[in-house]
Amino acid sequence: MSDELTSIDEEVIRWPAGSYRELLAVALPMVLSASTQSMMHVVDRVYLTWYSKEAVAAALPAGLLFWSCLSLPFGIVSYLNAFVAQYEGAKRPDRVSASVWQGVYFAILCGLLLMLPAIWAEDFFQFVGHSPDVRPLEASYFRWLSLGGLTVMIPAALSCFFSGRGQTLVVLAVNASSVLVNAGLDWAMIFGRGPFPEMGIPGAAIATNLANLYATICYIVLLYRYSIRGPYYFSRHFRFDWHLMRDLLRFGGPSGMQMFLDVAGFTAFIMIIGWIGPNELAATNIAFNLNTLAFTPVIGVGIAVSTLVGQRIGEGRPELAATSTWKGFVFGGGIMLICGAFYVFLPQILLVPYAMYADGDDFQSTKDVVVILLRFVALYSFFDAMAIIFGSAIRAAGDTVFSMLVTCACAWGLLVVPTYLTWRFYGPSLFWSWTWCSIYVIALGFIFLGRFLSGRWMTMSIIEPVPAVGDDGPVNNSVASVAAANSNGSFEQI
Repeated sequence: MSDELTSIDEEVIRWPAGSYRELLAVALPMVLSASTQSMMHVVDRVYLTWYSKEAVAAALPAGLLFWSCLSLPFGIVSYLNAFVAQYEGAKRPDRVSASVWQGVYFAILCGLLLMLPAIWAEDFFQFVGHSPDVRPLEASYFRWLSLGGLTVMIPAALSCFFSGRGQTLVVLAVNASSVLVNAGLDWAMIFGRGPFPEMGIPGAAIATNLANLYATICYIVLLYRYSIRGPYYFSRHFRFDWHLMRDLLRFGGPSGMQMFLDVAGFTAFIMIIGWIGPNELAATNIAFNLNTLAFTPVIGVGIAVSTLVGQRIGEGRPELAATSTWKGFVFGGGIMLICGAFYVFLPQILLVPYAMYADGDDFQSTKDVVVILLRFVALYSFFDAMAIIFGSAIRAAGDTVFSMLVTCACAWGLLVVPTYLTWRFYGPSLFWSWTWCSIYVIALGFIFLGRFLSGRWMTMSIIEPVPAVGDDGPVNNSVASVAAANSNGSFEQI
């Protein structure tokens, strides 16, 4: 496996800047990589559907609670992609490797802290008040995921070295192979195959942790090559750099907070749905799970757009960053439209894997609800692409505070609070809950489109200036200064 990855990451193919060929060269591997990650979650849910309805009902709220805890540090460490991209565009390999080291230090600290919530797993789900049959399964799944926090954070930091530089085939190879590892371990640990006892839902969480550990080992093996040869020389830039860590927290902090507010909003939404009962919660789980088939590939396009925007900003060519973003939206929006057609016209086909070994009579009522919910998914999917692509573009340039504030306002002002008030004054309603969910996504899409069209992100940069000496004395030749001059603007955060 390592030999194959070594050959893949030897060279970054350079296509004409701003072209579809450049976009596709970076985006297609990320789309496939993100798709493999979504398939990992789909496989988990399919196996748990075969195991029991209570298990699949417990997986979504427990998984979302874990992501609520994980999202802030994960969002910060994932913002390394923008630092790597801009330093790569500015031809500063020493700062690329130093940035990755800071991300690794941050990932280790946060991975250890993520183990702490496992202590209060039972207490939290007791407080939420879901069905007594579901609560212990939720607590068990959440506890094991929390204990594996390190295995999520470290590969997220290491992968940014490759994705930020456009070597997305490496990320694809690691993610695809880790999904295969996860699928095999899921089958063995959930149902008790081979040397493993039957573990049920804890087995799904442990299998995920082991697959993430495998990905971590792959990245360490690959990056060892860069520790002994140039131009990155990881072995020379391992020292803690307070200025880089400060910048990571300054720009990545709002990005991480945005992810936290978004995930926390959806977690609260799912907890409210869980008050109806296991059938509705299981249906919502499956609908969101199928939504990842469209959502996650577009996340891959968003990462590619973020990489290209970061590199163009680093080079001082923001107009090419805008070109790549529009082409990314055409690609991502097309994926959402195709998947939306499947949700509306072929939902029964999508549900075949879930129904294959599930109890027929028990699953039928759940399936009928899922078919209806998939129509909501089809309604908001295209606007979700707007939010992902244009939001990725402006955050890659450094416009993270605006993204955080907008996400907070929309997630809680258009999703959680309206859903709760509807339930309190009108009554429990799955229809109105999903209506508010659709309004939230659509509004977010239009807001990020408007911010992108304003062009303010084109004057921003997240990397420090490089002082140089000219004929008339010191000259600031930073790429950020070039971008600002080209845009006739000034540096600003919001």
